[in-house]
Amino acid sequence: MHLGPTMIVDTFAEAFRMRYSRLIVTAMDNHWLDAATRELCGYGSSVIQCDAEMAVEQILSADQSPDGRPAAAVLAFGFSNEGLAKALPKRVGQCVMTCPTTAVYDGLPESDDRFAFGKHLRFFGDGFQKSKKLGDRRYWRVPVMDGEFLVEESLGVAKGVAGGNIIIQGTSQRIALEAAKRAVDVVALLAGVITPFPGGVVRSGSKVGSRYKTLVASTNEAFCPTLRGRVETELATEAEAAYEIVINGLGEPQVAEAMRVALQAAAGEGIPAISAGNYGGKLGKFHFHLRKLLGESAP
Repeated sequence: MHLGPTMIVDTFAEAFRMRYSRLIVTAMDNHWLDAATRELCGYGSSVIQCDAEMAVEQILSADQSPDGRPAAAVLAFGFSNEGLAKALPKRVGQCVMTCPTTAVYDGLPESDDRFAFGKHLRFFGDGFQKSKKLGDRRYWRVPVMDGEFLVEESLGVAKGVAGGNIIIQGTSQRIALEAAKRAVDVVALLAGVITPFPGGVVRSGSKVGSRYKTLVASTNEAFCPTLRGRVETELATEAEAAYEIVINGLGEPQVAEAMRVALQAAAGEGIPAISAGNYGGKLGKFHFHLRKLLGESAP
């Protein structure tokens, strides 16, 4: 199967179950909203080492904002509720409460699966904090030097899907990277998904395990162009660089659609092949077959 000049390799991306929370961050204007979300999502690329995989899901319109101010929805993925419950209060306390004019709301208010959030952050108020309840939702007002930091008492958790991916192979580094950016840009238009790596792109794609016992993951040598001739390669003959796009989402339909549009956006001149990373079906229960995502009618 081809999309124009690009061969879609007959393989699948292997994804797995993770838990996620959705935070709504607001601020006085877009400058401070961007400052807060950049800090919040920093060091949030992979739970191989990071405490959560995080990125902005979408910028919200004024009527979607809980307080009418500029707002962004941020998705945070972890392997367990406990992991998210440990990571998110620390991240918000250090990266959002410190940022001028911000507030944080729960983006999953209807979820019965919850963990304490602002309930921990309130203690920064040193006894001067105040509780506020609107309907069934409780908030904390923490005094800070520009007024008050408003934060929801708890966050909801839901089951998501993480690790959907495509691997874009280009005839040069520049061409491969341009294709990767096209893919990231089109995925960014969709709700319910994130691409958590820097700029949405992974240069150091990994495999499970290593010859070094202390590492749980190591370089995916089959896609490293400098290792041709030393290992069994999965690169097309013309490919000189490869980039991976990793996609996390609320569920299978969202990840599948994001992968589909990413495939279509990335294909083109200078992209001889697009593949995906999997581990023989042994790691994750969700298998996204590239050619099935595009349908049998693809040229």
